[in-house]
Amino acid sequence: MPQIRLVGDNIENPGVVSVKEALKIAEEQELDLVEISPKADPPVCKVIDYKKFLYEQKKKQKEIKSKATKVVVKEIRFGPNTDEHDYNFKKNHAVKFLEEGAKLKVYVFFKGRTILFKEKGEILLLKLAQELEEIGKVDQMPKLEGKRMIMFISPKKKK
Repeated sequence: MPQIRLVGDNIENPGVVSVKEALKIAEEQELDLVEISPKADPPVCKVIDYKKFLYEQKKKQKEIKSKATKVVVKEIRFGPNTDEHDYNFKKNHAVKFLEEGAKLKVYVFFKGRTILFKEKGEILLLKLAQELEEIGKVDQMPKLEGKRMIMFISPKKKK
């Protein structure tokens, strides 16, 4: 007759019993017999309400998931010859995104021969970084990748 170690919240004398006896105890309490650790010698079984157990597990998983932070990356695109009004308009969006806790990917897109104005693009990005230093910190300085000059900014932690 196979033996198991029986545990549970409402077991009078936990210990090693036969499987038949354990099933009888579980049935009397209108609960389920669940194997907890099959590799143990003898295997450990617990008398619990299985549906409730599954519900609790699901609830824990959901709680863990809700506590995990989701990183949102917002993009803002400039041209090398972006004028003051457009720059301010996009800067206001950048401020809003950072305050919402999103990371920013800011880039200057060079079309055709505008690649000659690399310095203009870099100056534009550095100017933006300087104006946003109150609420965000630069993760990556402006870097030219193909036809784009990219810079990453992440929000500063609120105190």
